[in-house]
Amino acid sequence: ALDLTGLPPSPGDLERLRRDPSDAQFDRLVDRLLASPAFGERMAAYWLDLVRYADTVGYHGDQDHNATPYRDYVIDALNDNKPFDAFTVEQLAGDLLPNPTHEQKIATAYNRLLQTSHEGGVQAKEYLTIYAADRVRNVSAVWMGATVGCAQCHDHKYDPYTAKDFYALAAFFADIDEAQHFKVGTNSLPTKRPPEMAALSRVARLQLDTLEQERLRAVAEGPPSKVQALDQAIEQLRNQSARLVMVTQSIPAREIRLLPRGNWLDDSGPIMQPQVPEFLGHLETEGRPTRLDLARWLVDPHQGAGLLTARVMVNRLWYLLFGQGLSRSVDDFGGQGEAPSHPELLDRLALEFVTSGWDVKHMLRLITSTRTYRQASLPTAWQRAEDPANRWLSRQNRFRLPAETVRDSVLSVSGLLVREVGGASIKPYQPAGYYRHLNFPPRKYVPSRDANQWRRGVYIHWQRQFLHPMLRAFDAPSREECTAMRAVSNTPLAALVGLNDPTFVEAARALALQCIEQGDAATGDDRACLTAMFEHCTGRVPTADQLQRLEHLLGAARAEFSHSPEQALRSLEVGLFHRPSSHSPVEQAAWATVARALLNLSDLMMRN
Repeated sequence: ALDLTGLPPSPGDLERLRRDPSDAQFDRLVDRLLASPAFGERMAAYWLDLVRYADTVGYHGDQDHNATPYRDYVIDALNDNKPFDAFTVEQLAGDLLPNPTHEQKIATAYNRLLQTSHEGGVQAKEYLTIYAADRVRNVSAVWMGATVGCAQCHDHKYDPYTAKDFYALAAFFADIDEAQHFKVGTNSLPTKRPPEMAALSRVARLQLDTLEQERLRAVAEGPPSKVQALDQAIEQLRNQSARLVMVTQSIPAREIRLLPRGNWLDDSGPIMQPQVPEFLGHLETEGRPTRLDLARWLVDPHQGAGLLTARVMVNRLWYLLFGQGLSRSVDDFGGQGEAPSHPELLDRLALEFVTSGWDVKHMLRLITSTRTYRQASLPTAWQRAEDPANRWLSRQNRFRLPAETVRDSVLSVSGLLVREVGGASIKPYQPAGYYRHLNFPPRKYVPSRDANQWRRGVYIHWQRQFLHPMLRAFDAPSREECTAMRAVSNTPLAALVGLNDPTFVEAARALALQCIEQGDAATGDDRACLTAMFEHCTGRVPTADQLQRLEHLLGAARAEFSHSPEQALRSLEVGLFHRPSSHSPVEQAAWATVARALLNLSDLMMRN
């Protein structure tokens, strides 16, 4: 469940597996998880790392930009199991397809996700060079697992990519209108925005379709007053739900030259035409090759780099399911990368990916159906001695969950998680003054003041220069560059966040109230309630020693809050969650203390 949806298994799923641990029951669970809307959210979080999605421009003032409909596109595409080759083409060149749909135009926001500057004094020529290099680095990293960025100043030292290859790839993106990123005329004029279009979430589109169907029936059958009322409702929904999204707008291609040593001031290099890396083949087109030609080449297994793309992506799917890829260098398939531990398996899976029609869900279903995936992660003494890094897959791996999954798991077990899919970014609680050095213009962080506070982590506002402290403590990237594998640290910061972050404190209060009202605490059976709370959080029954420690913690918390009831009241005021209860503040605060301890167990931080 954590691997495929980023959420802990439901009590119902655990009970079904306890009653029937057969492969058939496990297969049915996998099918349910793949069909869940949470699947797209989980997989989207990883894709957004790859394409360096953020809600802000990155450079200088790090102002907001409009990109959230692109995130919705990714989630919907993954939930709909859009073939990966179509997924690729729509993002790189959806605007160049014949009669592109609204969705395909939104997909081209991929080309707008790079770091940009809206500062008035930048040199346009310098930043056009920076943007071109950024795009080459990202496309080559995401689809080819290559470090082509090393060839910006000189031929690659370890791989056969040349500086000529680098600037030929940059030329594919020379038709993207970049002028909007720079001031026009004097610095007193406002910065122009990128080309934008209005976008509705999937829920809003469905609501709009329903209202428009009702309007058609009203025109045929109902009174004019009903038609007028429906017109107002439709207009209101459009105004409330529409969000702007940056899109790609093609213009006549700019001249791209090979820059000696990457120096943007030196125009002495030759003019480059769009072309793929020379050692990987040659694009034959009637006219100037376009982004559409590049996108199709990347997923063409016969005349293009499709098999390389397939190997790169399958290795990353394996990484998501095992915590490490068959090649552990999931971001570098070049000469400096680590060779795969099972090269024949990687090749076989890549061929399966292509022949399945680039079916992501099929590949995940295939891998999770294997005995290798379904092994336990607890190593034996022999495995520790003979295969300490588990390169021979003698067991499953145990690894720390991504930041968003940690937060989602805590909200899920507490009952606070809001499962609404798609929409604008949300702002969790954040320490006051955290944005004090964020200027041009100065900004004041205003956290979400409604149920959006408890939505999934994939929707958190991603401020590149000042990433949310909880995300930073759990090693989420700033998304300035492609991140194929997040770093994992082990510092006290993560524990301090788990104990003191208002989201975690609030979730503990909700969990405590849920348990003492539904459990046996009201009757004075602390052991039964503690056992139920522990099992609810971890999916397993506590040992006698664990239960004894929880009883001691509960007793100590009761004594402390009885001595200082005002402290109990203060602890219950954290966050937006408030529900009347017949239990005293002292009792609620004591049980919340136990819940905070449980929510900080490794069971909710680790994938076992």
